[in-house]
Amino acid sequence: MTTIADKLAREELIDMVPYQSARRLFSMADGEADSKFKSKIWLNANEASGSGIYQLNSDCINRYPDFQPEHLINAYANYSGLSNEKILATRGADEGIELIIRTFCKAYQDSILICPPTYGMYAISAENHGAGIIKVPLINNQLDLNTLKTQVGKVKVVFLCSPGNPTGNLLTAESIKSTLAMFGDNAIIVVDEAYIEFSTKNSTASWLKDYPQLVVLRTLSKAFALAGLRCGFTLANSDIITMLSKVIAPYPISAPVAEIASKALATAGLEQVSIRVQETIILRQQLSTWLTEQKWCKKVFSSDANFVLFQTTNLTTKNFIFNSLEQQGILIRDQSKQLQLANCLRISIGSERELSLLKQTIINAYQSLNEPLSVEEK
Repeated sequence: MTTIADKLAREELIDMVPYQSARRLFSMADGEADSKFKSKIWLNANEASGSGIYQLNSDCINRYPDFQPEHLINAYANYSGLSNEKILATRGADEGIELIIRTFCKAYQDSILICPPTYGMYAISAENHGAGIIKVPLINNQLDLNTLKTQVGKVKVVFLCSPGNPTGNLLTAESIKSTLAMFGDNAIIVVDEAYIEFSTKNSTASWLKDYPQLVVLRTLSKAFALAGLRCGFTLANSDIITMLSKVIAPYPISAPVAEIASKALATAGLEQVSIRVQETIILRQQLSTWLTEQKWCKKVFSSDANFVLFQTTNLTTKNFIFNSLEQQGILIRDQSKQLQLANCLRISIGSERELSLLKQTIINAYQSLNEPLSVEEK
């Protein structure tokens, strides 16, 4: 039966599969009780563990918020070392992705370029807008500069993810600069730095003064532990910010979001971020080391983010580990459908307790099969 939506929607949207976020894959929509939902261990969305305690001033929520709340922009300017006119606050970095495509790509005429395996929303946002998608896959998790060069003049926006998702590693500064140089004023070069707090010395934000075509995406969802707040920032030179401001919604940042985010960017909040990052790096290294010792683990990817990607020895093993964890309420992300990532799973760095439970659950699952688990047990 053809519905009214099927009849009137853009043709290419009828069969399009939306981005399958971690919460969309596992949600309370499945009929779970709230208590059961909360009891799960969420290690599939690269969120920070634990929960924050926030107090809000509700005096002015009957009024529309400022287009770009001054106290929030000032706070991020102080944090990033950039001037206010180079910052646009958005509903997560995802809105920044959409704004860039809608601003610089003509529907059904222009294309974006992505380097898979990479974050899925670049392609989804392009499809939603009617922009074409050109793929230049990574080679050993780094940019293929020779192939990128052949696409100069063919795309309007190039998306680079560093640290990458789902791979986790940084792109080299030299390769990003080479990409900026080769495309010149032919394309906007976007560096998605959602995970940059876990490797702050490698940010490209300070390059804005030298590269007018550069755009940097940031978020408070990862190291700041504010994924539920939906607050991100697009960093660019003022001419690009002005253009994006013509496309964005009139009130993108709600007053409560601006208030909480501003507190998170104050001195006390940044101290907590620093502690959280250091703890994450320690736990990430411990998890990576443990994974390398396991007989069923073929490869552990280098990570500069708050997650670890690893490859199992085969499909059966990948499914066994994933399903064994899910049965115990521990959710990780299956990345094996991504280009070059056959039999790969990704684990977000949660708390020490959560990761200990994950390890023990896998150990118990293998012991129930009377199979050896680690290299040492062979």
